[in-house]
Amino acid sequence: MISTFKHKKMTWIDLESPTAEEVKSVMKKYPVHPLVAEELLKPTIRPKVDAYKDSVYLILHFPIFDRNKRQCASCEIDFIIGKNFFITAHYRTLGTLVELTRIFEVDATLGEDNLSRNSGALFFHIVRQFYSFSMGQIDFIQEKINGIEDEMFEKKASQYNLVRKISHVRRDVLDFRRTINSHKEVFSSLENVRGKFFGADFPHYLSNLLGEYYKTWSMVESSRETIESLQETNDSLLSNRTNDIMKVLTIMAFVTFPLMLLTSMFGMNTTYLPIVGMKGDFWFVVGIMALSTTIMFTFFKHRRWI
Repeated sequence: MISTFKHKKMTWIDLESPTAEEVKSVMKKYPVHPLVAEELLKPTIRPKVDAYKDSVYLILHFPIFDRNKRQCASCEIDFIIGKNFFITAHYRTLGTLVELTRIFEVDATLGEDNLSRNSGALFFHIVRQFYSFSMGQIDFIQEKINGIEDEMFEKKASQYNLVRKISHVRRDVLDFRRTINSHKEVFSSLENVRGKFFGADFPHYLSNLLGEYYKTWSMVESSRETIESLQETNDSLLSNRTNDIMKVLTIMAFVTFPLMLLTSMFGMNTTYLPIVGMKGDFWFVVGIMALSTTIMFTFFKHRRWI
């Protein structure tokens, strides 16, 4: 689907899941390199910056929360930046871009130049808006981390259930981190090829974008360190709980050992057994078993094992 927005000399073309025919129609109107046109037809895994005679081709990925999969997914946005035209291509509906196209149309209606001053200004506003959206997703992840932390120290908390929740959050953080990891290198490459397409004030815009990137990266790293610390804490709690269970089972095994030994001895089919046959022999045997149990418990208590 092709959407075109114009204001003064600036034209913004937005392509959503473009077909070959749509890409060809754009190539007829704007100087889009054939190699770039080919890449627009399908998503690309790696970000990149390529400079051509009449344009700059740039790919960035941003983490977008997928409500169906309940996890963050990498979403690609392709930018083709020319002197008087600006092309974006993506492969799913992005609410952030829809909002920015409306702002662009409002600017055109009011005759303002907030977004349409030049290609560099439009690129800056789009990327900054996506960073702002990413910060909101980091806040959502942080809320999940805080919930895990509160649940971890509740008396009735299930450490095994927390393992699953921690794993899900770690997956979101790692996906988020992997998605924006290469942005710094992309911006560095963009600074080298900015040329005539971005305007004289683009270094200021680029510096601002780097600041947004570092702020986002810092929050992601903070979330990563926090969830890893919580995982270590939960592992320690699980280990302590397992040790307590093994301790109880071991004590029970040692306490029942003399009882099993005595019952086995008095259950032997031999000609002579002491006590057996005497008056009250049953209570003698029970008394010996109770005494053995008391001795074992006293020994464990003295050793401070219980």
